[in-house]
Amino acid sequence: MICDNLDEIRTRIQEAAEYCGRDPQEIRLVAVSKRIPAKVVAEAYHCGQVIFGENYLQDAREKIKQLEPSLQWHFIGHLQTNKARMATELFQVIETVDRLKIARALDRYAGELEKTLEVFIQVNVGREQQKYGVLPEETKGLLQDIQSLTNLKVRGLMTMPPYGREPEASRPWFRELKQLAVQLASKGLFEDNDAVELSMGMSGDFTVAIKEGATLVRVGTAIFGPRPN
Repeated sequence: MICDNLDEIRTRIQEAAEYCGRDPQEIRLVAVSKRIPAKVVAEAYHCGQVIFGENYLQDAREKIKQLEPSLQWHFIGHLQTNKARMATELFQVIETVDRLKIARALDRYAGELEKTLEVFIQVNVGREQQKYGVLPEETKGLLQDIQSLTNLKVRGLMTMPPYGREPEASRPWFRELKQLAVQLASKGLFEDNDAVELSMGMSGDFTVAIKEGATLVRVGTAIFGPRPN
């Protein structure tokens, strides 16, 4: 079932990319494996999936120990400063940097580990009080502050837009993130300003996100089914 689900998602990624004239190879799939057992993650890996996203550090730590070292791990949950060391040790990419304090902590620990850490800035495009993320108008200032942190590479922006019953409801938010990325890239604020990454789109709306410029889509339920409690 996992392989069939992955094949279907890859087909949908390809179709969405071709629809808007993009190269499907530009788009990477992050399989969101939070609360999914290691043996199921291993099955997805054997079906060709390499990148996995986790929200909870303790759960991720136990899982990562049990799995092949060639898997790539993205942290996609809210990160507390006192957990920054563990996150730096476990993950290649942190997608949820939204304040200078956490960026400085990640940079410090990456330096101690002699590691370069890739990060995304999480932007609260919908300005929802219950969600984390820097506000769009404050993103430039945060990026400017991060420029001095030598152990972080800012690859791009990430967002979780307001929930909509229909996939199309997410389109304006995805478009806003893309426009923001273009503006900030013109000021030279990313690691590679000619190839800024956009992590946006989940199981219900990832094809819309691709049409608006996503380079990473985070899909969980459509791969693994309903999550265990």
